Amino acid sequence: MNFTVIRSSGNIVRPSESTPSVTLNLSAIDKLPIYRIYVHSLHVYKHGDKTAAKVICEALSKALVPYYPLAGRIKETSDGELQIACTGDGAWFIEAYTDCSLESVNYLDKVLKMPKDELLPTLPPETYGINPLLRIQFTRFTCQGFVLGITMHHSTADGVGAAQIINAIGEFARGFRHPKIQPEWDREAVPPRLVRAYGETKPFPSPPIPDYQLEPAIFNISQDEINNLKSDFKELTGDYCSTFDVVVASLWCHRTRAIELKKQTKVSLIFLVNARRFLDPPLPEGFYGNCIIPVTITVSSGWLVEASNKEVVQLIRNAKARVSTKIKRWVSSDELDESGYPYASLFAYTTLCISDWISPGFDKIDYGWGPPVQMFPIETVGIIMPIAIVGLPPTPKKGIRLKTYCVHGMHLQSLQQYYKNGT
Repeated sequence: MNFTVIRSSGNIVRPSESTPSVTLNLSAIDKLPIYRIYVHSLHVYKHGDKTAAKVICEALSKALVPYYPLAGRIKETSDGELQIACTGDGAWFIEAYTDCSLESVNYLDKVLKMPKDELLPTLPPETYGINPLLRIQFTRFTCQGFVLGITMHHSTADGVGAAQIINAIGEFARGFRHPKIQPEWDREAVPPRLVRAYGETKPFPSPPIPDYQLEPAIFNISQDEINNLKSDFKELTGDYCSTFDVVVASLWCHRTRAIELKKQTKVSLIFLVNARRFLDPPLPEGFYGNCIIPVTITVSSGWLVEASNKEVVQLIRNAKARVSTKIKRWVSSDELDESGYPYASLFAYTTLCISDWISPGFDKIDYGWGPPVQMFPIETVGIIMPIAIVGLPPTPKKGIRLKTYCVHGMHLQSLQQYYKNGT
């Protein structure tokens, strides 16, 4: 998949109105080293017009008024604590265009083969002396469809928060005078002890360098397959389960069989849960900071490869059901609780990490020409933990698309075979 992208020089987009000049504290979760990164994503829109870049750029300027911390900068205190200096400096916006239509590249359906770096925003020149917390590249295709490459600092927002921010830009682009959800900074409402969910009471060490290379793969699971798995669970248990439950259970089983571990080997599944509603009191609707916590399930490889899909789905459901109780213990107890995940296990080949890109609602963001035909995160550095990203296939297809970096080369064919035979 080759096409040429020509970028403009880019420009700083400042808030359209004056904003507070203050320094804001981040929460204990915001400040974790694993969130001191930029997250990159691509959002593919089938339709647009000649005014689309201007409309979105102006909407960004308006959105930076209620979301003024995003126009600021990360700063570090003498004690090494991160804060946001609300300087009003702005976000970074690049307009670009290509020499082809989106249809000719199948709406970027071949996500593993596209020139992703060409569609993501570059940094401002060093002469600007800034590194914006939010960067956007608008790339117009000859069909007037467009791709938004969005880069956002993770310390400012989790997935739910990022979708809220970007959706506000879409609302301003569609003519709203105010976003439907009013943003709330409120980082002090996140109990500092909630960081215990991450299983570390001291600074995280540097990630270990794995002795394996993870190979990328894409697996599409049809809606019919998902419905069959959910129906089987309902028939066997009388309970309903989610699409996430059956898809993740299936992948975890297939992946464990593919890597052929000894039966007594411990294997772990790690996924993230939105903790906002489990806090007492719950966080306000407009809170957009980091409030996702990891849930870890550990069993023996032997048990997992012999278990039925129903048993693994129930294991996941039970783990999610315990989240509320665990949060209360992490927040209220003075005793150390080691039930969070150990940081080092993230990078073990016996662990599978799950990233859910459906729940936040990125697939519904509309700038005036309809929602995206697809969107997906982009990795700009080497993947060093076994991970599967749960997303949606390009519209109008139904079902789930898994983008995985969870096995090395010698095991990839085995994993692919399971999906050829169905889930």
